[in-house]
Amino acid sequence: MATVRRQLFQDPWEFRESILFTAAAVLAGFLIQIASAGKGIPQPHLPFNALFLALLAVTVISAGLAFKNNPVVKWLGGIPLGLSLILAIALLSLIGGVVPQDTGATGSIAVRFGLSSIFSSWPFALTVIFFLVNLGIGLSWKLVPFKMQNLQFILFHAGFWIALSCGIFGSTDLQRLIIPVDEGKSGNIGFTMQGEEPHQLPFSVFLHEFSLEEYAPNLLLYDPATEAQTNFDVHKGLTTSWKGSDVLVVDYLPSAMPTEDGTLKPVASKGLPFVKVRISSDGRHEEGWVGVTLPSQKPVPVKIGNLLVLLWPGNPKAFRSAVTIQGDNGQTLMANLEVNKPVGFMGWKLYQMGYDEKAGRFSKLSLIEAINDPWLPAVYLGFFMIMAANVLFFWNGIKRSNKA
Repeated sequence: MATVRRQLFQDPWEFRESILFTAAAVLAGFLIQIASAGKGIPQPHLPFNALFLALLAVTVISAGLAFKNNPVVKWLGGIPLGLSLILAIALLSLIGGVVPQDTGATGSIAVRFGLSSIFSSWPFALTVIFFLVNLGIGLSWKLVPFKMQNLQFILFHAGFWIALSCGIFGSTDLQRLIIPVDEGKSGNIGFTMQGEEPHQLPFSVFLHEFSLEEYAPNLLLYDPATEAQTNFDVHKGLTTSWKGSDVLVVDYLPSAMPTEDGTLKPVASKGLPFVKVRISSDGRHEEGWVGVTLPSQKPVPVKIGNLLVLLWPGNPKAFRSAVTIQGDNGQTLMANLEVNKPVGFMGWKLYQMGYDEKAGRFSKLSLIEAINDPWLPAVYLGFFMIMAANVLFFWNGIKRSNKA
């Protein structure tokens, strides 16, 4: 008996129609991108992007429930179209990972086709919107009528919908600014990484003190006769031998400053490392103090015996800023800002980002990063729903195994 092959676009639509539709949507996106001279989709901000997203959710859920038996709606919410759209999103994301983003000359192919801004391009936007439609229609079929056995499906797909939609549509409201502040002064102006356009912040940051901790400095030994050199981390009592000479670190002051009479006075902060080195060779002993010079000066070696000795500053270990943050509404917070240890204030996250590297531990400038992402709680909600769905999936699997 001969098998009758289903004609293209003959009900029910399956993978062939879904792949063709997805390809057409991506192609249409590129055509719109070219027609708009590579400008990409409009970048709406709150509350317009939230209103659009809410309207999309209500429309998709309502259409899925009202036209549940419609063949086109069945196909829109079906697995073949969903898999095809996921593949398209993955390929477009791959382009975004290979082609440098936010670069390219005006009028270049990468700009005209949106390849250098793929995540704000029309092809990516259309593909994501159709995928949200597909995901939302499939979700609506499990929502009404509600059944407990569908809870895992609802949590996973609803969480995925929320995380994906809020992460993409809310990206335009993400603010990442750098606030430069000098010691004893306050600042309420932030700058983006890409440009120098100032942005007024709803709070000001007063810098009381910037402090920098460094690893132990390196002691560099140099032999002018052979031009050989060696170095090692210093600490009090360190002994080593090099080129027939015995080297002993007699004393080590992590933070000290020279006084008027030439002696060294230990200080709690804003000082320089100094070491007292004794070098013994052929029965002769010579010693001297060697210190790290100021960042604005060239390192000066000290001659001890036949060797030139130089103390090289250690790498930064930790740096922090003691600040007072005051909002325009009068709210005040005193905090120590450190790298990777954010401080929350009025919906913003403040991080210690940098300082004047030329001045080193004597820096009077602190660079503070301020990040505001009002959509982040919604994205986290979506991820927690996905995690809850996975836990429920494994729990149901364990129960079925026990019954078996």
